[in-house]
Parts: sequence; structure tokens; C-alpha cells
Amino acid sequence: MRDFLPAEKARRERVLGVIRETYRAHGFDEIETPVMEESSRLHAGLGGDNEKLAYAVLKRALTADDLNAAAASASPLDLADLGLRFDLTVPLARFYATHRAALPSVFRAIQIAPVWRAERPQKGRHRQFVQCDIDIIGESGALAEVELITATAATLSALGLEGWSVRVNDRRILTGLLDHAGVPAAQHERALITIDKLDKIGADGVAAELAENGIPAAGLAEALAASGWELLDGNPPAWLDQDAYRDLLALRDALPHVDLVFDPTLVRGMGYYTGTIFEVAHPSSSSSLGGGGRYDGMIGRFLGTDVPACGFSLGFERLVDLVDLTTDEVQDAVALVYDPAVPVSRLVALKTHLVAGGSRVRLEARTKNTKTLLERLALEGYTRFAFVEADTTPETLELRALTVG
Repeated sequence: MRDFLPAEKARRERVLGVIRETYRAHGFDEIETPVMEESSRLHAGLGGDNEKLAYAVLKRALTADDLNAAAASASPLDLADLGLRFDLTVPLARFYATHRAALPSVFRAIQIAPVWRAERPQKGRHRQFVQCDIDIIGESGALAEVELITATAATLSALGLEGWSVRVNDRRILTGLLDHAGVPAAQHERALITIDKLDKIGADGVAAELAENGIPAAGLAEALAASGWELLDGNPPAWLDQDAYRDLLALRDALPHVDLVFDPTLVRGMGYYTGTIFEVAHPSSSSSLGGGGRYDGMIGRFLGTDVPACGFSLGFERLVDLVDLTTDEVQDAVALVYDPAVPVSRLVALKTHLVAGGSRVRLEARTKNTKTLLERLALEGYTRFAFVEADTTPETLELRALTVG
């Protein structure tokens, strides 16, 4: 978990502002959910390995009997009834189940907020980080995927990011592939975890790891060797799920302006995906910049009635390191450097006058080393300054350019 100094915080907020406004322009509405959810929801088997990384919040007023009972059951979660959210999708499902009557039949949601995972801190992985999610609930057709990818593509373009692509696959294709390869249903999850490592350990490494776990691998060679849309064009293999096949081709036809790459080995780690899945790839990053997919079965776990749902999340922490929006800061920033003898009322009047004109204003007491003070203000983004004395008025205020160096 990290602190951010003012300059970095301002840069992050500029990027978040572009993301938020682009999402809104595509018809999504922002919501907010609590940072904590009931432990039973966070550990309902929907979050995959992320459930193991969830921070638990202990119950209040625990007794010695409670501690002994938890120790006897070997389940620390018996001591917790709440937990910090590890993503924004599980809270959204709970939110929709709670407020469905007040929402449109097809609901397009924005969530931009921090989440928490008990990660081992390393480059690109933090225990608190921001996710930028858009989700469409109530749309069962490919329109949901098209809207999500279109809005994401527009956001990346608005941020000035180039060279990215969207990898797509379908969980139904992965299931058909594993069945075709002779992998028992009970071993599907373990096999997918291994296939997800393909870009790190290669096809031979995947085959070796599958063999170590006693999972048949011979029938996987066909897909592991496949590349791009060639697998779908012409005569697709018999094991390919026909509904998924048609959906992916429709997606490609609807998004000619997006660099869409079909990857039959794309897995996505979350266990709640049921159909199309996608990731944003960029040549400067070994990890994806975002991803998502269709999760039609999740909301039914809370509501009792299945509701189609699909979402796309941008990984803000990785994205913000690739984006430079420093030239987009156009607001005039003025520093008023005042002498100790200047009355407070005079300082407030000058500041109010400049703020009313659209400037950002900071009051700074004049120091002996004025040069150092002005250099610091320039580095902090201030573009003009003025020395304020006891008799200075808005009419006599002399603003000068402020530059680094």
C-alpha cells in the first residue's frame, strides 16, 4: 500500500478523469459500493484464487469460546464475518441483486475504486490498487461485449496509448478443448491453471506440467500450436463450441476498428466466467493492462434468478505508468508570494479574485531564498507568480511567468 505525493496524485487523477469521462460518454453510469462485503459472499467460490488473498475482518466482541471453536475447526474464517473486497465484480453482483427494482432492464455500470489483496508486494503488484470497471447487466447478446470493447478501445485512445490489442477467447471453447483432449471434468480447473502459463513456460512446459499432474495432454497440441483467427476460419475443428464460434466471428465483424486477436489458450483466472473472455495486451508490458468477460451465473447466486452479465476492467496501476497526460493540464496555476506584513484579509481578497477568474491559487510566505521557493513551485506545476505586499490590490497585482530553471 502506497502514499502518493501531490504531483503523482494529480497525474493519477488526470488519467482517472479521462477514463471516467470516456466511459460516461459511452452510456455508462457510475455507482459506489462499500469497501467491505460479507465474508460469505467473498468466499462463495466465485473469486478463484483471489479468495485466498482476501483480507478478513474479525467479528466484534470475540470470546475465548469463539477462538477455541475456530481453532478446533481449523477455519480462520469462522472468526470473520466481513472482508475487504478483492475485486469490484462480486460487490456489483450483490449491488444489482439489492437494487434491481430501481435499475433499468439493461444496466451499464462504472466502478472506479480501490480493492485489496494480500499479495506478496513486488513490481506491478500491490496490496491496495485501483480498478476501473465497466459492466453491462441484463444484455444476453453480443451487443454487451461489443459495447464494452468499444468503450475500452475509446478510453485507451483518449489516453494516447498506441500499439495495444484485445485478445479474445471463450470459456466454452476451453471446455470443449479439454473434453476433446480427454481431460476429466474434475481436472479442468487444474489444467486451465497450467494452460494459463503458456506465455511464460511455452507449449513444452505446459505439456510437462500437465503430465506431472497426471492430466492427458496429447489432444491439446492442436490448439496450443494454433494462432489467430485461422483456427476459426475455413473448417473449424469439430470440438469447437458452435455457439462460441458464432459469437466470436460476430464480435470480429462488429469491431473492424479494433486490433482483435483470437487466442484459444487465453484463460483468465476468475472462476466465474461463463462465455467470452478478453484481455488488453501491450508490447511494453508482460502482463495484461485489463481484461474481463461474461459471467452469466454470478448474479443468480445472490438473486435466485439468472441474469446475463459481462464486464471489462482496466488495470489502472499498470496503465498509469504508460500514460503521459502532463500536457493536458491547462488550468492557470498562480502562486502568491507574500510578505509577513500583508493582512490576511488582503491575501484572501487577492486569492478569491484569481480563483473567480479560473486560476488555481496557492499562498506562499516569502522566504530568504526566494529562488529555491520559486523553483519548487515551478516543479509542482505553478506557471505564474506574484509578489504581494501590504498595499497590493487586484489591479496592481503583477503576475510573472514561472518556469523550471
